Amino acid sequence: MNNKYTKPFSALVFTTQTTLPQLGTLVGHVAQDLYREAAALNLLPTGPIHWNYVGLDGKPDTVFTLDIVLPVQGKEVTSDRFAFQTILPFKCVSLVHEGPWEELPQVYGNAMSFIHSQGLQLSGANRELYVMMDFENGANNVTEVQIGVL
Repeated sequence: MNNKYTKPFSALVFTTQTTLPQLGTLVGHVAQDLYREAAALNLLPTGPIHWNYVGLDGKPDTVFTLDIVLPVQGKEVTSDRFAFQTILPFKCVSLVHEGPWEELPQVYGNAMSFIHSQGLQLSGANRELYVMMDFENGANNVTEVQIGVL
């Protein structure tokens, strides 16, 4: 785990209000749609898909904001389906998880212990960067978890 301050970047963004049990309905197809739209708009993808969470508290019934983000290079464009946004810098504790997404709750638990031991305060925002996605063998997944701190 390390402290990190991310750089700003341009992105195509899908935004929704959701809950933890509903997340499975968004896996895969939104990312495909973002890549298709980027290609149609002649935008070059420049990084992995991000899931940016705001207001997520770990409780299944809590409604929170989820932005599914594809970093892109190119001039601002208009899309009928997605927003073109600048994603702002982000101060966080960062760690890389190699393995199934079902293990992410444990990863967050360990990270929270580290954050509290360092006396850091949570910002209320988290990001997951899907460096490698393997829908057939979750053991091959590589996910960078970024937990926002003040």
